[in-house]
Amino acid sequence: MKALAAVLERFSEPLVLREAEVGEGLSVQVKASGMCGRDLVIWRGGFRNLTPPLILGHEIYGEYEGKPVGVYGVETCGECRYCKAGKENLCENARFLGEARPGGYAEVVAVREQGIFPLPDKEYEKYAAGVCPLATAIHSSRIAGIQRGDTVLVTGAGGGVGIHTIQYLKFLGAKVVSVTSSSKVEVVSKFSDQVITQKDFSRQVKDVDAVIELVGSETVNESLRALKREGTLVLVGNVTGKEISLMRPALTIMREHRIVGSAAYTRAEVREAVRLIHEGMVKPVYRKYHLREVNTAMKDMMEGNVLGRAVLVTGG
Repeated sequence: MKALAAVLERFSEPLVLREAEVGEGLSVQVKASGMCGRDLVIWRGGFRNLTPPLILGHEIYGEYEGKPVGVYGVETCGECRYCKAGKENLCENARFLGEARPGGYAEVVAVREQGIFPLPDKEYEKYAAGVCPLATAIHSSRIAGIQRGDTVLVTGAGGGVGIHTIQYLKFLGAKVVSVTSSSKVEVVSKFSDQVITQKDFSRQVKDVDAVIELVGSETVNESLRALKREGTLVLVGNVTGKEISLMRPALTIMREHRIVGSAAYTRAEVREAVRLIHEGMVKPVYRKYHLREVNTAMKDMMEGNVLGRAVLVTGG
């Protein structure tokens, strides 16, 4: 099956808008597709197992047989020990849309029957903007064991995952300390108890209960300095891909810090994110681009000019 798509023909070069093969399966008409930081890593050639041409995008919302649906961004096997334990985010045989098969930067995506789920309304853009980052926030918050009244530090708070994570933490009743760029302080302040610009991060915070680390190598050492004894740092992202090293390992040793990774989210967490957005508990923050503007969107994301999520839409 073929459809109009934005195709990655060569790493680090503009995507090409053309008719392309989108695979076989249930034909979902794409209405909106979120643009994830993972997509930028792929675009740069950061995953050595991937070879162009590729159609990126794993945050896909649209219509199947005229009904509103979402598409699970990862195909899981259902048979490995993790899938059977309800931890399909750790599936040993996972296949990401946008990588192992064509993704949502297109007018149509082909998926397996078990790869779609119903939406409660047709506001596709808000789900494309918010579900993936919110589900990520739900998962990482559970790993950290965050409770009402805890103080939580979030780096990269103005990004796609960050702006939805800080909203979710407030929903949980946590005190939120956000680190963001100066251009995003005003909006981030709406969902935070304290906001610090990245350049002023050093020694501004101490004794937080947990850290949701969305930036990685650039901020992780200052985050650990701010973390209390027996506190947990959840490593969600490492945006530059640079090696992460501990500048003060004795600090983490003597404080008995817990550093743990957070791998995406489960399907149940996806559905929970949809519910919270539908009920207005979390407000998606995004900037909309038409599919034909995909390269402008990529450039804006790389330059840090998108508050929240970039969303591609079709039609019009």
